Parts: sequence; structure tokens; C-alpha cells
Amino acid sequence: MNKQAKELLKLLISEVRKAGVKQADKILGPASRRAAISGNQEFVIEVIKAYPHVLWLSDESDGLTIFHLAVKYRQERIFNLLYQMGTHKHFLTAVHDKSDNNMLHLAGELRPSNRISYAAFEMQRELQWFKEVEKVVQPSYKEEKNKEGKTPREVFTEKHKDLFERGEKWMKKTAISCATVAALVLTVVFAAAFTVPGGNSDKGIPIYLSQKSFMSYAISDVLALFCSITSLLIFLGMITSRYAEEDFFKALPMRLIAGLITLCFSIGFMLGVFGDAFLLELSHKVQWIAALIAAVICITNLFVPMRFPLLGEIVYSTFGPSIFGKQSEEMVF
Repeated sequence: MNKQAKELLKLLISEVRKAGVKQADKILGPASRRAAISGNQEFVIEVIKAYPHVLWLSDESDGLTIFHLAVKYRQERIFNLLYQMGTHKHFLTAVHDKSDNNMLHLAGELRPSNRISYAAFEMQRELQWFKEVEKVVQPSYKEEKNKEGKTPREVFTEKHKDLFERGEKWMKKTAISCATVAALVLTVVFAAAFTVPGGNSDKGIPIYLSQKSFMSYAISDVLALFCSITSLLIFLGMITSRYAEEDFFKALPMRLIAGLITLCFSIGFMLGVFGDAFLLELSHKVQWIAALIAAVICITNLFVPMRFPLLGEIVYSTFGPSIFGKQSEEMVF
């Protein structure tokens, strides 16, 4: 069906072109703009190949071309076609709309997304768009002013003020919650260092010191203590840090990733401390207790990261494959 649809589209474009330039502009221009707004890349490619003049057509009301609409409506599949335009992309990005906005001004406007769960990630995606468009426009456009006398960065700051505040509030709330958990883990493992299983001899030496499980208990406790302290310090730093727009691009997400990872490890090592203590106390009486404890700890350690879908989302958003770039070596125009 997709192949047939493409063939039908080619035939329609061919018939439209026979009607003359004015008729082709009148039909293919609005159709291509609607396709750009909805992210229909295949439609746009076929129209450009058959009728390249459509690239320069703009709406009479706002003066926006296909690629300007792609930026405004955050359609990366259409925007990425710029990288398959060769040297023509420098001319396509030089177009201004009727308010003297260049492409970077449009990237500075806010476009709410239903695909992103949290305000902080939405702010990060908006910054990714702004920086990507910044790469393709002329350097002088960064300081160029529109009819309202505003530069692209000023437009970005003004339009994203509410999103920035919501992102900051969410980051601090998340950091406070995680810092509380890290502090609780720290309290438990700190106490475990001085209340060893079986107690101490008259000389203060742990009774189970010669047992292999005791060394595992001690190592797990030290690692849990280190990870919980590290996590706590990271989250405290996030709570008290200076929040700026640029921080949402890399700095804050990386801190949150580091804090969540160390928190997961601290919980895992804390469970190891519990398992080793239980093993030292009961293994000599109940032989199968070791297998039970190992199974419970493994299942719980697998369950802990699964309860942090936030971690996977922010890692993918920060370090995952970019949504921008050349999607094919084929030159569209």
C-alpha cells in the first residue's frame, strides 16, 4: 500500500505540474506545508524531487517555508532533510518570516510536547533543538533581532520561562526525595559497621572475623556507605546549585544520572549487608538459608533498577542517539 501510495503521489504531482507553475504552487505549496507540520517525510521528499521550487514557497500569512515549519512544530524528520540538501541548505536557512524571525528565532519559541514526561526533559529537548538549529544558520543570526527587537536567545528565555521554572521545581523535588532515601541508607549501613553480627570478643575483635561471609559483610557495608554518601552529596549539590537554562542541557541530567546510579548501588550493597548478616547468624543452624538469601537478594537487586524508569529515560535523553543528522546519503535536492 505504501508503494502504491508513492506511485499515486508521483502521478498526481506530474498532473499538477502540467497545469502550470502558478497552479502547481497553489496546490503543492499548502500540501507540502501541511505534510511538514505533521512530519510526513516521504510526502515532502517526493514533492521536492519532482518540484524543487516548493522549497522556496512560503505561506502568505506568516512567510514560513517547509523547513521553518519543521523547526516551529519540532518535526525532526523534516528538519533532517536539510542535511541532504548540499550547499542549498545555506540559502534555505537564510529565509526570514514576515516578523523578521530567522530560523533560530523559531527554535526559540516553545512547542509543548506530549511525548516527553517531565518538564526537565522537555527543557532539555528544547535546548537540543535550539543548539542544533544554531549549527545550521549563519553565525550572525545568533544576534539578529526581529521586529520586536529581540534576539533568538531572548526569545528562548522569554518563551521558556514557565517551563524552566517547572523544570527547576521538578529537579529540586526529585533531588530532595532521593537525598532522603540516600540518608536513610547511610544511617542503616553506618550503624551496621558498629553492630556486627555475633558481637565482639572481650578484646573487641568480631567473633565471626574468620568467616568468609564476614569479609563479604564488611566490604558490602563499606561500599554501601561510600555509594550512599556520594549519592547524598550529589543530590544536596543539586538542591543548592545555581539553576540556569544551559544546566538542563547536560550538567543537571548528568548529576541526576550519577545520583540515581549511586543510590541504586547503595541499596544493592545494603541488601548484601543484610544477607551476609543473616547468613552469619543462621547458616550453622539452617543449611538451605544461604540459597534462599541469595535468591531474595538477586531478585530484589533486579527489582530496584526496574523501579527507576526515570533513570533509563534520562540516560537515553542525554546519551542516546541524536534525533538530528543525515538520515540517508541520498541527496534530495
